Amino acid sequence: MPKNLVVLGGGESGVGAALLGQHLGYSVWVSDKGTIDQHFQKELNDCQIKWEQGTHSTTIILDANLVVKSPGIPPNIPILEQIREAGIELLSEIEFASQHTDADLIGITGTNGKTTTAMLTYHLLKSAGKSVGLAGNIGDSFAKAVISHSPDYWVLELSSFQLEDIVKFHPRYAVITNLSPDHLDRYDNSFDRYVDAKFTMFKNQTNEDFFIYDETDSELLSAIERHNPKAQRIPYSDKTIANKRFNKTDMITIDNPSLEGTHNAKNAMAAAAIAQLVNIRKQTIRESLRTFKGAPHRLEKVLSILKVDYINDSKATNVNATYYALDSMTRPAIWIVGGVDKGNDYSMLMPLVREKVKAIICLGVDNEKIMDCFSPVVNLMVEANTMAEAVQASYDLAKQGDAVLLSPACASFDLFENYEDRGNQFKQLVRKL
Repeated sequence: MPKNLVVLGGGESGVGAALLGQHLGYSVWVSDKGTIDQHFQKELNDCQIKWEQGTHSTTIILDANLVVKSPGIPPNIPILEQIREAGIELLSEIEFASQHTDADLIGITGTNGKTTTAMLTYHLLKSAGKSVGLAGNIGDSFAKAVISHSPDYWVLELSSFQLEDIVKFHPRYAVITNLSPDHLDRYDNSFDRYVDAKFTMFKNQTNEDFFIYDETDSELLSAIERHNPKAQRIPYSDKTIANKRFNKTDMITIDNPSLEGTHNAKNAMAAAAIAQLVNIRKQTIRESLRTFKGAPHRLEKVLSILKVDYINDSKATNVNATYYALDSMTRPAIWIVGGVDKGNDYSMLMPLVREKVKAIICLGVDNEKIMDCFSPVVNLMVEANTMAEAVQASYDLAKQGDAVLLSPACASFDLFENYEDRGNQFKQLVRKL
């Protein structure tokens, strides 16, 4: 008799876990309290995997030998409490997948910069001829990826949600790019609990593993002191990597418009640290950094129209990400901002807004907080109800030598499906100007 696997959640992560479970010989049941997207329904049906939506059938779920939880499911819903009380093994999708690969794991997390750092790390290793895959919070789910690929290294972008329910997950190399408040609604408004979720990535590391981190991030330094990871520590900044193995390595020159700004210099240093740990030469790293193409929706240059740059930073869903975007501006900026506010404190942006922003376009259902915060320092503020209105307003306001920056500092769900939808609409409308 095959063992019963129940997967909670029918999105990218859940369907990946279901496919891996079937591949391993489990009898699989997918249960989603919400609605499963049509293309995921088709994928499950094509593989003859049974599923339900709109409910959790307790009897079936509690008959499982193993339950895999998708990252979007909050940790304290009633069905999870029942699963734990019943003594059924409960794993995250990342944990489940990691138990079925022999590759060295490279885990990359942080509040901001993790996508770019993961893509850069993958690019550096692949360009050097290493056998490497990329998965997690980017591209295919890790569970789906391990079915068909068996590289020597997996580069995994990992969110705090994905790191919940970690048991044995053991990255050989682990990176935290930075820490600032985000997703606090998930963690009862506790920044410490959010940080604790991030630091589960290190709990199985030993002194033979490596922990790579930004030594200029004060929140990260205090978290390291509190958690005291066992791995060998490799700190970096935008200027140097310093550690026992390399002694002191001057910053590798980055000649690539996709990697402008201090934050990208740090992302590059983190990726370069990993590349050096797996014995890639500095000259190869330098050459590969030149050919890297940036992550979509992250300071992505769309077009220059009448000597005005249009920049898509839709992936900036929190204040810290937008701070990096504004900090990288070298031209007077028309800033498109707004969306679903996650309890944002905009005060950290004030010095940059005073210095760099000539006009603000508020794009959201409720713009009052943004208007109240910035109206004392920016004379020109416009409200827009659609992306079309925002792009047209930015075109009307911009003068030669300006930049139009979409960097919302907010989630997208008031007007858009997700940040990709928001960024794609921006790009399409800019191209029609």
